[in-house]
Amino acid sequence: MKKEVKSNVSWVGKVDWELQNFHGYEYSTHKGSTYNSYLIQEEKTVLIDTVWSPFAEEFVENLAKEIDLQRIDYIIANHGEVDHSGALPVLMKHIPNTPIYCTANAVKSLKGQFHQDWDFQVVKTGDKLDIGNGKELIFVEMTMLHWPDSMATYLTKDNILFSNDAFGQHYATDCLFNDLVDQCDLFNESIKYYANILVPFSQILRKKLDEVLALNLPIDIIATSHGVIWRDNPMQIVEKYAEWANDYQENQITIIYDTMWNGTKKLAEKIAEGIGLADSNVVVKVYNLSKSDENDLITEVFKSKTLILGSPTISNSILHSMAGFIQLIKGMKFKNKKAAAFGCYGWSGEAVKVMNGMLEDAGLHLIDEGFRNHWNPNEDQLAKALEYGKKIAKA
Repeated sequence: MKKEVKSNVSWVGKVDWELQNFHGYEYSTHKGSTYNSYLIQEEKTVLIDTVWSPFAEEFVENLAKEIDLQRIDYIIANHGEVDHSGALPVLMKHIPNTPIYCTANAVKSLKGQFHQDWDFQVVKTGDKLDIGNGKELIFVEMTMLHWPDSMATYLTKDNILFSNDAFGQHYATDCLFNDLVDQCDLFNESIKYYANILVPFSQILRKKLDEVLALNLPIDIIATSHGVIWRDNPMQIVEKYAEWANDYQENQITIIYDTMWNGTKKLAEKIAEGIGLADSNVVVKVYNLSKSDENDLITEVFKSKTLILGSPTISNSILHSMAGFIQLIKGMKFKNKKAAAFGCYGWSGEAVKVMNGMLEDAGLHLIDEGFRNHWNPNEDQLAKALEYGKKIAKA
């Protein structure tokens, strides 16, 4: 169903209420998502992006109810990933000669995925496309935000930035605009989106934000590819991105552990208690890795100034759940964060050393050699764990 965004610009995307995972099973989407596609109807008719492949037939059928497909003059492919381009093969069967405007890398992406030689028109930052009535589309390459092929498109006079994956959220809603949804949900999903997708590219993002702002383009609306459209103070999310891209952290210490027979769990709770006793102002959060969503945990790591990880020793190493999670942390390329490790052991006791090495390899700064406990902790050992927590708070 077409929904008006502004004047002759409409949303023609798809709300996916049931989506639970994204990028395969790499990203949890507790609140679903949307695939935002936009139709501009001026002297020229322009379609910006499509929807994910499973909804391709539905998308084209609905679009055909709103407009004669033959009247589409241009297609803009801001990004080649299939959640944006998935309906192109079905659509292009109806309008095979319609030019597709995209970056050079997007040509590689679209050809590599769909094996079609459509009429690709390569654009770069600053290129313009006249769509009539005194309006133009201006293209801005967004390389590595978050793919090499990404770009944004700006519509003059209406002052709309079609921002692609930047500034979005995986958030299913039929309300369309940011001022119509729950603000806590919106910003929780926004920071989770940034923490799990864009953090590795923060340095690039800082430069790109400066580049976009230097264009001096007035922005009244930011039309994202996922989630809500920012129309009420749209620059608020740009300001948040600028903050998040600057090695973000809050006054938070997060403890994440996995355990076999609850010994490491007991240490985690005592370390947390010790931190709280030493610093009543710091936010302390404790999570059992095996009972928590990893993407939600990555968001907590992103917000933290210090990360404490715990695992017992098994097979001269650590639990595979913890090894996988540290690998996930490494991929995020977090900056300016401290870390420490702890765990119980019965025989060989290598877990803390293994975690220390992995944490350093992930770019975190170790506070010390960590805390090791032989066997299930007794009262004296739990007291030592509490003191270790106090040491962490002061580090």
